[in-house]
Parts: sequence; structure tokens; C-alpha cells
Amino acid sequence: MVGEPQRPFRLSLRAGGQPRRAAREGATRSGTGRDPCIFNSGGRCLSAGDTHGSPVVFLGIADAITQGFVRSLAHPEANLTGLTMYEASVSSKYLSMLKEIQPQLTHAAFLVNPATAPYYAVYLQGAKDAAPSLGVEVGLVPIKDDATDIEHAIARFAHTSPKAGLVVVGDSTTNSHRDLIISLTAKYRLPAVYWNTFFVTAGGLMSYAVDWVNEFGKVAYYVDRILRGAKPADLPVQAATKFVTALNVKTAKALGLTVPAGLLVAADQVIE
Repeated sequence: MVGEPQRPFRLSLRAGGQPRRAAREGATRSGTGRDPCIFNSGGRCLSAGDTHGSPVVFLGIADAITQGFVRSLAHPEANLTGLTMYEASVSSKYLSMLKEIQPQLTHAAFLVNPATAPYYAVYLQGAKDAAPSLGVEVGLVPIKDDATDIEHAIARFAHTSPKAGLVVVGDSTTNSHRDLIISLTAKYRLPAVYWNTFFVTAGGLMSYAVDWVNEFGKVAYYVDRILRGAKPADLPVQAATKFVTALNVKTAKALGLTVPAGLLVAADQVIE
């Protein structure tokens, strides 16, 4: 902060899909158990007991309460706090975007690997609550972390559900098979809305996503407060408030879709 003495710090980076193991390693490396660990993960629940007392700042967490990270956003308790992403209400936004770009849409399905996105049920229920007002039936297309399984699942959905679209849920499976999913939606002419902008820049149709630059800026605030002596339990969890809509006009044309003026104007990022 301006006017205050600066203190040196070391930033260590680790990548992997096992947050519990990473937490234990981070606590061991810190030595004191007081150095904050930052976790960017939408995976399975990380509990206070996994961190050996080290303060944890999380981000990229879908619905932190439902997943069990904290019991309250205002009073997170223990040694975990941070930023939670989407809540169930975001599902209505996904459906409305699909309906807007494809007015004849009658079916929408969430493409998800239940093993790597255990929180999917929250969003699926949110979509089912919003579906009647949009005249859309909502379902699930479960997939595994396997290219052949993903191809068969999307093909089966496309053949059995005319006038349909996909909501691609964020998790390690859909991320790692991003290009395959995008190519399959093009092959079967399925409009799809994605959880992250990078799907759209890679050729996907559209996305409604958290502004990640804004989110990481907030993480710096938490880390600074903890390094200055604040306890995670005293720092309320913040929900994402800034979102970015991206639209790939080229992909829309390839799918034979006419982009409504309202959707085009609302887009923060348009790829021609």
C-alpha cells in the first residue's frame, strides 16, 4: 500500500489436479503455516483440514457454499476465504443466450463430467427452474475424460434432440477437450454457450464468463491483508460481480444463425 514499507515475498507456482495434496505441500513448504496459499480450481472440495492451518485464498470456485469450502460467505470461518464464481442463477443467462440466438430452441443440455465437476447439479437445477419461462426442456449430457466418449455423447444428443443447444460447464475435462468439443458442435450444428471466453476465441459460438483480470486483482487484496496479519475467517468471501460476454460472429454464420442486434450490442468481445 502507498506510504507503507514493502516486505519481500516469494511466489511459488504449482500446477495439478489434486488441491488437497497441493495444500499439504504448500503448508509444508511455508514452514510457519502462516503463508497464504492461492488455489485456482473448480474441482472437488478443499477443507480447512487439508491445509495444515495455512491460510488459503481460493478463486475459480463454483458456488463455495454448496461445495463445502465455507458455510457462510460473510463469515467463512477456519482458514479459507476468497472468491466464488457462478451461482445457480447464471444458468438462466446461459439458456436465454441460447434462446436468443436460436429462437426455435426447444432442448438444452449441460455437457459435463460429473466426476470432475461435482457442482454441476446446482446449475442444472437452476436451469430447470428457468426453463419453463423460456419454453425449453433441460437435460444432462454426461461425459468422461475420454475423446471417444465425448464424441459419442455429443453425436447422440444431436441426433435425438432436434432444435437443441449445449451449455458447456467449466471443469478440467471440458477444458482439456476444448478443441474437440468446439469441432463437434460445428459438425452437428449445435449452438453452444461456454463458461469461459477462451472457448470463443478458439472458435466456439459464445460465452458468459467471469472477468478473470478483475478476479485475480481481488486475490491480491486478500493476500495483502493476510500478509499484514488478517485472519481468513475475518475476510468475507466475495461473489463475482463482473462478467464478460463474448460472441464469435464467424461461427454463428457457419452454423446458419443470425445474431440478434441485442445480443451483438450486449457483447463485450465480438470476433468477426
